[in-house]
Amino acid sequence: MTTVAASPHVMNTYGRLPVALSHGKGSRVWDVNGKSYLDGLGGIAVNTLGHAHPEFVAAMQDQLGKMIHCSNYFHIPGQEALAAKLVEISGLSNAFFCNSGLEANEAAIKLARKFGHDKGIENAQIVVFENAFHGRSIATLSATGNPKIQAGFGPLVPGFIRVPRNDIEALKRATEGNANVVAILLEPIQGEGGIHEMTVDFMRQLRQLCDERDWLLMLDEIQCGFGRTGKWFAYQWADILPDCMSLAKGLGSGMPIGALVAGPRAANVMQPGNHGSTFGGNPLAMRAGLETIRIMEQEQLLENAARMGDYLRTSLEQAFTNDAGVKEVRGHGLMLGIELDRPCGALLNTGLERGLLFSVTADSVIRLVPPLNLTQADADEIIAILVPMVREFLAA
Repeated sequence: MTTVAASPHVMNTYGRLPVALSHGKGSRVWDVNGKSYLDGLGGIAVNTLGHAHPEFVAAMQDQLGKMIHCSNYFHIPGQEALAAKLVEISGLSNAFFCNSGLEANEAAIKLARKFGHDKGIENAQIVVFENAFHGRSIATLSATGNPKIQAGFGPLVPGFIRVPRNDIEALKRATEGNANVVAILLEPIQGEGGIHEMTVDFMRQLRQLCDERDWLLMLDEIQCGFGRTGKWFAYQWADILPDCMSLAKGLGSGMPIGALVAGPRAANVMQPGNHGSTFGGNPLAMRAGLETIRIMEQEQLLENAARMGDYLRTSLEQAFTNDAGVKEVRGHGLMLGIELDRPCGALLNTGLERGLLFSVTADSVIRLVPPLNLTQADADEIIAILVPMVREFLAA
């Protein structure tokens, strides 16, 4: 008997597709009726190691038998171990642990305001960007540049100045003479906004401007970071260092985890009593982060993300060269977007029928953020399903 996917007792906050997933292995998942799908979504850039990686599963089982949670009243060895590793691969100084990207960005916003207050700025303001996405709490929603998801939740939190991406002169005009600005917050690659990358030159200009004006450069690497672009963090392509960076998603390979990693100028802004988390930094999540990094290094997944990302992007660009309805194939590593000339949400159900999971963001951009251990056979299968499906959609 076929099981119909339904969740009548769950609050209706998601526009769910008519499928209930049961289990996965590598880059493939199965629904409760036994149908298999190639996972081009990776839980929205979360499943770094794919599904049911044997070494990761064994480590989680081991940790479950030791300790899942203890209070931050006490030192937690896993926190220091993971923080030290994040410092090593980022070039920054220390870390605060929480449970999600939203919480990491909330911590960044609080840190920026505290940074301003410590300098005597009572009404601290943060520069943010059009089409940005930083979360759905009231503060992070206010920083987000999407009126559609902000609607119905006013009044929003003040203190954000919104500017267009990759336009340093527009940013300078928007902040001219404003002594209340304390920080710039941005995604090096906008995910929910449609896979739009900040240029290397723009990132370097932001770093220089923050140095000149004593502002914090705060990078939201929740979706684009942690190996997805072929380096540990997307800012490393610009050869700069941020003052702080928010992480989540791929950091725990599916285990809920978030982190705010800070450099020297931001590392000591927060003091005891300024911020905290009940579940943040629990031993199970810390083991997940440590094992994710260990396996990424062991299996050279940064190199794989760069190689498979280049292969996918180049193959898709070539395949769609003569398709007028495909405006652009863009992205970096295994964070790719295919922008069409029309809304394409209808493709999600077609993808399910043909055995491919992906998402549509900014209404008209097909987003691919698969596991970082994607194989070339997996990439070829994505291409073989996606290209004819898009062409049929455009022809219809």
